[in-house]
Amino acid sequence: MQFDLSKPLHIIPVGRVAIDFNPTDYYRPLEKSENFNKYLGGSPANIAVGMARLGNRVGFLGRVSDDAFGRFVTDYFENEGIDTSHIRTCTNGEKLGLTFTEMRSPTESSILMYREGVADLQLSPEDVDEAYIASSASLLISGTALCTSPTREASFKALTLAKRLGVPVIFDADYRAYTWKSMDEIAVYTSLVAEKADIIMGSREEFDLMERLLGLDGTDEASARYWLEKGAQVCIIKHGKSGSRAYSREGCYVVKPFPVTALKGFGGGDGYASSFLHAYMAGHSLKDSLVRGSASAAMLVASHACSRDMPTEEALEKFIAGADCGSVIEKIDTVF
Repeated sequence: MQFDLSKPLHIIPVGRVAIDFNPTDYYRPLEKSENFNKYLGGSPANIAVGMARLGNRVGFLGRVSDDAFGRFVTDYFENEGIDTSHIRTCTNGEKLGLTFTEMRSPTESSILMYREGVADLQLSPEDVDEAYIASSASLLISGTALCTSPTREASFKALTLAKRLGVPVIFDADYRAYTWKSMDEIAVYTSLVAEKADIIMGSREEFDLMERLLGLDGTDEASARYWLEKGAQVCIIKHGKSGSRAYSREGCYVVKPFPVTALKGFGGGDGYASSFLHAYMAGHSLKDSLVRGSASAAMLVASHACSRDMPTEEALEKFIAGADCGSVIEKIDTVF
């Protein structure tokens, strides 16, 4: 798979941008937490920041609120060097989604989301410009952008244009229960995007939801075989603190987490995605790209924030240099 990094942009994520409130009084239930730090959040937004920190030219397709939080988002993006020319401001009073996180222990976390009438779900097909899609080396679609109209249609328009223009598509399943109306709806729309994606990333739970109507047996190998036969080049299935498995035509890599002292149980997936994609798009081997993704994930679960604590290339290299990478990844010669 080739990425044309001579284009003005390296990646355009589509979808959710929100505000995260992470507690500073650690390891208490949310109802007893009193103090929080505010951060930019939302998986596509976190990935955008992560890739910008690593030196990529990043755009974004999304909607924000017409208020202080909306300005906070666009200012934050601009300070990170992210192009905001295609982030539209809502005009009917929609607000950014709010996410309150809970840190009960280093391994037990939860998320409380407020997602009614949110700005990011107002992205419309008219907001998607063909020339903008053509200007990027890749397009990343988040699963939460498929949950309702008009953002669903906007995502499919971006997907259709990317396929016609030869722009590689990355699908991050990013399942959130809020706003979806039924399990069948999840399965239909996420599988339609996955069928056209070049790289698919998600948890085992997200793959099970995506494959609900496909009659697969729920194993990683069955999932990988199905999606690779549909045209995907890389299929990454995450298993939380147990690590992940990455499949391509060359076989399977079993990726274990780097040992760190975790502060929280969320945020690692966005760090994984941004560092993996950065390395893979730059021409690193699949193995090396996965190691970098796993390293970034470890750094993120050991830190308080997500977007704010995305590593630079220098920080990532330093972390990897001080770790035992040989125990992190193992090749299995599975043939597809």
